[in-house]
Amino acid sequence: MVGVIKTDQIKCYDVDGRVMDCSGSGQDGEMRFGIEWPVPRFEEREGVAIDRLSGLVWTQDAGLTDFPQTWREALDFVEKMNNEATFGYRNWHLPSRRELFSLVSHDCINPALPVGTPFKNVFAGYYWTATTCSRLKDQAWYIHLGGGRVFRGMKYGSYMVWPVCCHPNDHAPVSAGGRRADATSKSRCSHAGRYVINNGVVYDRLTGLGWAKMDALPSNTLNWAGALDFIRSMNAASVYGHVDWRLPNVRELESLIDLQRSTPGLSDDHPLGQIPEGCWSSTTSVYEPRYAWVVYMQDGAVGVGYKKYADFHVWAVRSGIT
Repeated sequence: MVGVIKTDQIKCYDVDGRVMDCSGSGQDGEMRFGIEWPVPRFEEREGVAIDRLSGLVWTQDAGLTDFPQTWREALDFVEKMNNEATFGYRNWHLPSRRELFSLVSHDCINPALPVGTPFKNVFAGYYWTATTCSRLKDQAWYIHLGGGRVFRGMKYGSYMVWPVCCHPNDHAPVSAGGRRADATSKSRCSHAGRYVINNGVVYDRLTGLGWAKMDALPSNTLNWAGALDFIRSMNAASVYGHVDWRLPNVRELESLIDLQRSTPGLSDDHPLGQIPEGCWSSTTSVYEPRYAWVVYMQDGAVGVGYKKYADFHVWAVRSGIT
């Protein structure tokens, strides 16, 4: 399926963190672009929950290990689950960064999971992923399930473990075999011919999103309000002949990242120009609404920026290949 799943953010916030009218704001809570979530999103079976959006099968208990583990211990734990056919499955693995990120809510905190999920014992802290940081091989990505931050840590560090498996057809348990978690976790973004240029806009054939080239954007950093204002000016000027530019939401911005690359963390063949260090998204951090989500382009960390500070760049996106 081409596209990026939408966030679940439905409110808009001003730079002081107060809820505001979404009309004309250009924020994620107003625009709500992306693939719709199925309702209900999760299907419960004995001991597991199937995510009908991603096809992934998660243990309902997010605290099977009781205590944090090192990255190697986490890999060994899921292999033990496969040997024992836990809940009848033999293809458990430590989730890739994008698999775990797919669960994150951008409208809920502590835990940062969608409303109505069937999970229990979710620790509002860091969980390991199987994805090694391409720039720093002794580190792996982890995700904070209290607020949704995506960062990396030394593999000898100790974080929580949430096993997952995937059955793309009928979700039935496999009968035999299994595999160890992929320590390199190949990115779904790393393939040739990803981008095509049409009338000056760089279209990502993986997601269907069209991105402005960097030479059409300010070279200086802006505050969050300034980034949203610049998008309005692009539409007023019909840049590249389009009036539907927007500030990308955090999932759209993160979708650019090729987790096999660094400095910048984009595919080698990208034609986007000189990539800035960090870019604003249109998504507010509900953990602290005076901040908005930011994606760091060096290797793809997802953090936050204080809305009033001119610390990050603007990047414009639109939908559709035409």
